[in-house]
Amino acid sequence: MILQALVAYYEALAARGEISRPGWSSVKVSYALEIDENGRLIDVLPTKVQTADGKRSEGRPMAVPERVKRSSGIVANFLCDNALYLLGIGDVDKPDRAAQCFLAAKALHKALLENVDARAAKAICAFFERWDLAQAREHPLLAPLLDELAGGANLVFYCGGYAHEETELARAWQDDYGGEAEGEPMRCLVTGNLAVPAAVHPAIKGVKDAQSSGAALVSFNAPAYCSFEREQNYNAPVSKYAAFAYTTALNHLLADKKHTLRIGDATVVYWAEHAQPVYQDMFSFFMGEGSEMRDEDLEAYMRAIASGGTADWDGIPVKPDNHFYVLALAPNAARLSVRFFLRDSFGHMVQNLRAHYDRLAIVGDGRGKSKDIPMWALLRETVNEKSRDKAPSPQMAGDTLRAVLTDTRYPATLYQQTQLRIRAERTVTHGRAAIIKAYLMKNTDDEYRKEALEMQLNEATTYQPYVLGRLFAILEEVQNRASGVTTIKDKYFSSACATPAVVFPLIMNLSDKHLRKLEGGMKVYYAKQIGALTAMLTESYPPHHSLYDQGVFQLGYYHQTQKRYEKKNTAVTIEE
Repeated sequence: MILQALVAYYEALAARGEISRPGWSSVKVSYALEIDENGRLIDVLPTKVQTADGKRSEGRPMAVPERVKRSSGIVANFLCDNALYLLGIGDVDKPDRAAQCFLAAKALHKALLENVDARAAKAICAFFERWDLAQAREHPLLAPLLDELAGGANLVFYCGGYAHEETELARAWQDDYGGEAEGEPMRCLVTGNLAVPAAVHPAIKGVKDAQSSGAALVSFNAPAYCSFEREQNYNAPVSKYAAFAYTTALNHLLADKKHTLRIGDATVVYWAEHAQPVYQDMFSFFMGEGSEMRDEDLEAYMRAIASGGTADWDGIPVKPDNHFYVLALAPNAARLSVRFFLRDSFGHMVQNLRAHYDRLAIVGDGRGKSKDIPMWALLRETVNEKSRDKAPSPQMAGDTLRAVLTDTRYPATLYQQTQLRIRAERTVTHGRAAIIKAYLMKNTDDEYRKEALEMQLNEATTYQPYVLGRLFAILEEVQNRASGVTTIKDKYFSSACATPAVVFPLIMNLSDKHLRKLEGGMKVYYAKQIGALTAMLTESYPPHHSLYDQGVFQLGYYHQTQKRYEKKNTAVTIEE
């Protein structure tokens, strides 16, 4: 299903001329080796361009002959490779390997270009014949660039023009690439056609923390994974065309940083049927990724699409019934793990996302810049505030995003991690309160409990954990007014939340002493509030609160505190 969707995406892009044709791939090239017709190196031309943020330079993307997939062997690329193969410059401690790599590149280029009647072809063959490996590092044009060249920068040839763009040289490569493959034709699992399978699929690059040289999505590299005496990817036959198409499409998606997400350890890409980029733009904005649009306008778009209507986005109609795909990939040694793959209508996926944001909606603490809490900010609430590494649990992060987009129950780990952080840091933030509210609304069926799961303070509900949370907030405020310091939350918040019967008799007794220190109307005001809340307690203090009711207690505390601070817009903090 994944490969078929990617092949369809490739074909849609190829029909519009927006992606590499079979046998070619887009590679970032840092330098061009300019040679004359006799094969002499006369200059090294930089081809780098500035990144979108303007902070650094990187290789310019160029369509070059399809790259081979390397492991530890020596295999050369045609017309575009690193200095180890094209110049014999590599690890100074391994001169023999550098020589072998150069000779491999020489053999490949002579085999494909020796009979090509073109000036660039003859110049490249002459270059390989006359290049002196022993003096390569001392060449005056290369000496200033040795560190970068040894680091794997990609190079191409330039002979009056880029060699890989010359018609005769491109035809020589295409004839070799498209030649009849040796082997037994098998039914391609992607296209359904009979074809000789690709033994090794092209590498996939751009997945965070995976090998920089590329990793495999389909791979068999040990006898334990093979069957029927088949080797490598013959165990899952995919034609050379389909292997090229799905890897090219996936590399195209991963290279588009504007339309990728990082959730936990997973790199998430997404695309629409027929490869229409407007759907990617909208999904990025809906996920809270870099939109300058007003919250009200974004919400209007979301609700229009979620309700089944067609939205106009810069003059382009966005249809809710168009298929939309989300693929999350995680690194795993030399391979990639599929964290999840989703296929649904765009409208249904947006509807699920809007429902998630509605569940999260809770009175704010004045810190958030947007109305809806984006996924990255939500997951960060489960991480220690003082930790250098702000990455959430990989499995929990992936499970949460999948639950949001499919409108299924949130993973228990999301709630548990939030509770751990509240206990450890004794802080009920806006994001953590939102997680508690959304989790309990989606994952519990107790309607009485759900009375407390509102956006802001519910003064009517008598659900005891919620009332006790409110009461704790009032007792804390009384003590703060009386003594100017806060202490009961330092000592008792976690235990009051988990075991009210142990703590509340003690802090209620303390509150009487604190009230005596207050004067006039303030004393009467707080006495009435405490009296009203205690009157709502229809049962004795429970010896234990379940994990869910601890969340309701925390919501009651958060709501009551925000009521106190609603004009000040200060944070709710239970200090160390």
